[in-house]
Parts: sequence; structure tokens; C-alpha cells
Amino acid sequence: MLKKFFQAFRPETPAALPDPDAELALGALLVRVAKSDREYQVEEISLIDRILARLYQHNAIEAAKVRATCEKLHAAAPETDTFGKLIRETTGLEERLAALDALWEVVLADGMEHEGELRIVEDARKAMGLSFADSEAAHDRARAKLIASGE
Repeated sequence: MLKKFFQAFRPETPAALPDPDAELALGALLVRVAKSDREYQVEEISLIDRILARLYQHNAIEAAKVRATCEKLHAAAPETDTFGKLIRETTGLEERLAALDALWEVVLADGMEHEGELRIVEDARKAMGLSFADSEAAHDRARAKLIASGE
């Protein structure tokens, strides 16, 4: 009897997740980096929202909704390189470099570079078809942006 009672409050089928496009793939990678150290902080969440708003011209509410979808995609997600390949196949070089910059921004958000974060960025970089030099330059740009913002 209790089982039937609790089932009444559960959805019959979970909501289907959208097929990821480059935006959702990047968002899921950003979430994956932020969660990789097992500390998904408010600062990281708000940074992801700002990045999504900046790159895809969303207002704050739209960016938060996209991030929420990305959190679900990350949880049910394929490997990091699958997201990276999707970005590589659907965007140009400038967009891929911007994605790499965004990943480094999230890595540096808490002031520490954790091994799990670095591994995700490296896997994503390779899958996006970008060089190690591209990654070093993106790291430097993200660090400069962090310093300029006074954080």
C-alpha cells in the first residue's frame, strides 16, 4: 500500500534529455569540470551561467535553464571526448578556442587546479582538435581574466 502511495508522487517516465548541440556539450563539459573535485560551488555555478550567457547571448534566466539541462546531461552523459568531438564537428576554430577558454575559466575559478579538472580539459582539448599550445594560451587568457576581475 505504501508503495502505491509513493509511486503516485513519482513521474511515470523521466523527462527526456535533448540531444546535445555544441552549446549543451560545452555546458556539460563546464559542469563536469566544476564537479570533478566533488565541490560544486556557487561561484562555479554562477560562472558557468555567465559563460553561457556571454557565449550564447542568453539572459541570466535562460543561462541558468541551459546550465540545469547541462547538469542533467553531465549526469547521464557520455565520455568527455564525445562532447569534445561534437563541439569540433559543429563549430569553427574560434568557437572551439572560446570553449577551451571557458573550460580553463572554470578550472581556475576556485584558485586551484585539481588533477581531475586538468584531465577533463586535456581530454576535451584533444577531442576538439586543439593543440597543447592552444591550451596553454587559453590557460593564460583565463588567468589574466581572473586577475583583471579582481578575484
